[in-house]
Amino acid sequence: MEINSEVGRQQLAAQVRAQLSDLRGAEARVAQVVLEQGPELVHLSVSDVAALAGTAPSTVVRACQRLGFRGFQELKIAAVRQAPRPAPSAEPDPAARALADTLRAAREALDGITATVTPARLTTAAQLLHRASRVLIVGVGLSGPVALDAGYRLRALGCAVDAPPDPITAHLAAGTLDPSAICLAVSHTGATRSTVDAAREARRNGASVIALTSYAPSPLSESSDCTLVAGGQDLVLGLEAVASRLAHLAVVDALALTLLAVRGAAAQRALSVSEDVTASHTY
Repeated sequence: MEINSEVGRQQLAAQVRAQLSDLRGAEARVAQVVLEQGPELVHLSVSDVAALAGTAPSTVVRACQRLGFRGFQELKIAAVRQAPRPAPSAEPDPAARALADTLRAAREALDGITATVTPARLTTAAQLLHRASRVLIVGVGLSGPVALDAGYRLRALGCAVDAPPDPITAHLAAGTLDPSAICLAVSHTGATRSTVDAAREARRNGASVIALTSYAPSPLSESSDCTLVAGGQDLVLGLEAVASRLAHLAVVDALALTLLAVRGAAAQRALSVSEDVTASHTY
């Protein structure tokens, strides 16, 4: 379902209250948590809501559907639209306003990386990649270019990389992984079905999973051995999603440099080959 961002702030609470009389027991407790948390739901996973309501995650999903949503993630989208939005630039010229707003969102996303990506977490991710016999990288939509960039960077450092752009192929590839492999999954929301399904499939086969997302609590992070969080904390597609892509690219660069240090001479040799190939394609 779609809720207009202007009226959604009032509509969500009204919609939940309108359905309360039809809910019983655990489902009613879930609805009460939704009312109490409001915009803060964006920071909670389905497991967090289940714990607050004293019930199971499956009951949370069922309650969301009873409230008129397809699932928990759609409820979060409606909830986050209640939050105050940053005031747009006062620039009268549309192009100047677009540039100012875009750069502001990008700066905020990049400045926030140091608060969410620790050196220790980056080192853990690099060590997982270093030990992996094979690296599968998955990501679609705006995360697709980030996944392709990660594939290029890791391949240049000597990793055996597979980065299929087609989500069905990615899911099939995840099904062929073994415990010596790793899956690097990129998703702004951490809830993109094809990406999460591929990560879960990799996990079922014993492979480790690194998640790169804008949300610490998310279906993707719940399937991850190491989660790297960066980017705009907003589920509404807009400047935050675009700025998050820049933040994710910055994290990929930092991860590649960390991996270069971890792999040492072997990575340096692979990097030399990559530089020679790149030079051969330059006039």
